[in-house]
Amino acid sequence: MPRFQPFRGLRYGHLTDVGAVAAPPYDVIHDGEREALEALETHNAVRLILPRESEHGDGYATAAALLRAWRTEGVLATDDTAAFYGYRMAFTDTHGHARVTHGVIGALGLPPDGPGTGDILPHERTISKHRTDRLSLLTSTRANLDPIWGLTPAHVAPLVGEPGPDAQTAADPAGVHHTLWAITEPERVRAIADAVAADPLVLADGHHRFETACAYWSEHPDDVGASAIMTLVVELAEEELWVAPIHRLVIGSANLRDRLAEYFAVEPCGPTTPASVAALEDAMATTGALGFADATGVALLRARPEKVAGPLEAEPVEVRNTDAAMFEAVVLPLLAQATLEFRHDAVALAAAVTRGDADAVVLLRPVEVADIRSASYAGVRMPQKTSFFAPKPRTGLVFRSLDD
Repeated sequence: MPRFQPFRGLRYGHLTDVGAVAAPPYDVIHDGEREALEALETHNAVRLILPRESEHGDGYATAAALLRAWRTEGVLATDDTAAFYGYRMAFTDTHGHARVTHGVIGALGLPPDGPGTGDILPHERTISKHRTDRLSLLTSTRANLDPIWGLTPAHVAPLVGEPGPDAQTAADPAGVHHTLWAITEPERVRAIADAVAADPLVLADGHHRFETACAYWSEHPDDVGASAIMTLVVELAEEELWVAPIHRLVIGSANLRDRLAEYFAVEPCGPTTPASVAALEDAMATTGALGFADATGVALLRARPEKVAGPLEAEPVEVRNTDAAMFEAVVLPLLAQATLEFRHDAVALAAAVTRGDADAVVLLRPVEVADIRSASYAGVRMPQKTSFFAPKPRTGLVFRSLDD
């Protein structure tokens, strides 16, 4: 069963409010956000997770040098006692409902036989270039800089309890309030470890970092620190999880609307405006269709059953009803050498198409938590970038050094 243990966190120990030094996960930082984070604070975590070339060498060497310097200068300090770290995200979802996600961060033991084995169940396929990048960063820094996500049947909220007086907080630009605190009481530590070990763990987010960590450990089998990865564990329950869609921005594929017409009934829904995109997403939810936007405007894509049935047979039964499977099996083969970007903000993506920065955007509906559960326990991986768990934990509230 999953091995979940406390660790000595590396933290901005001198700060209570860590908002200025925290950053989003590396793979959701877009456009000018990287520069804005760098300008926000000299020691912002973005300099570690998306490092730039410097006098120290390439970006990976730079990240390692910065991490060493920040520790030497006392900017970062290692906790004296191994701990689990309670983590709470309070936010308002897109329907205006107040929500709270409760989690606990610890060191998750990696499966000795690699990804897809044992009791840690991945649910998405990965992209090789992302794995290579993260492996280089891990090799240089020897640190887990941001937690991956794991989902457990255990009731996590009562196990982590309430934040203590030493809690650290951060508010992000989306209005999400993040709180982290150390849990060191032996009884609670044991209860958390036992609860997570009781059932298989489903990977929710961070598949590339998980596979990277497994690859690194396989190359260094005697490295005790490399045998685990920093992981945020949350209960696999609707009330604890908010799953947003991940849309596909298409660059370098002209006249896609015409090619799609063979497989979909393309229903025009007006010009591309924020209001029309919002209305399109509502229509997608009620009709089960994909959405589409190009220079002509927005449209619903209603699948032609007799046309899409054949391509969808290549997808596992457990995932065929997801929009990500429809995109991968039917739309992706029509894109030839086009470049894809994966983003969750439909209005911003449609605006990029309107500006001429991209040729089109294909909008997908969010996957259901039940679909993630059924696919994971069936040992089936969904297409890459199927799910976008939101909000994202902030990078920088706690790091895990492989050497501590």
